[in-house]
Amino acid sequence: MRANWTRTGTIASVTMKVISLKRILKFFVMVFAVLYFFIDAIFFSILKRAFVRLGRLPISIRIAEWISSLGPYQSLVLFLTPLVILEPVKPVSVYLIATGKMVYGLIVLIVGEILKIALVERLFHATREKLLQISAFAWIYNFLELGLDYVQHLPGWQYVLRHYRTIKASARTFLERLRRRRKHN
Repeated sequence: MRANWTRTGTIASVTMKVISLKRILKFFVMVFAVLYFFIDAIFFSILKRAFVRLGRLPISIRIAEWISSLGPYQSLVLFLTPLVILEPVKPVSVYLIATGKMVYGLIVLIVGEILKIALVERLFHATREKLLQISAFAWIYNFLELGLDYVQHLPGWQYVLRHYRTIKASARTFLERLRRRRKHN
């Protein structure tokens, strides 16, 4: 039996589906933005301080010199190595969780992802100029930058960013008051 669709019914149906998809997309963008800022606020601020300290060590200086001596394709191999080594962390953590070892699975996942993100971020900053000399890498990088720029200009992202800055400023003020109280006591 054939459905008896009218042209306006179809357009209204499609319009409702588009509106529903926009709402769903907005929700996921907001969730992603909240998670991104939460992770950034907690982990990256701690990691950045740790990397600054590590960067002052003599061995770190020698490693930085060695990395800067690499060519573009050698830099690419170095950049991809943590991804290749640490990517199996996800299936291992899923296996641990599936076998009832929830805490171990979550620890493996969190530690592995933090290591991967930290290493890849540091290696990218150290090798960025050489990586961008590879045309395929430069194209992918520019494509991802455009996508990130698009997401960052979405209203949901902007909304979360405004509230994130307010919360961060309030937290700084609160911590400063606590420090002053400790000094006076």
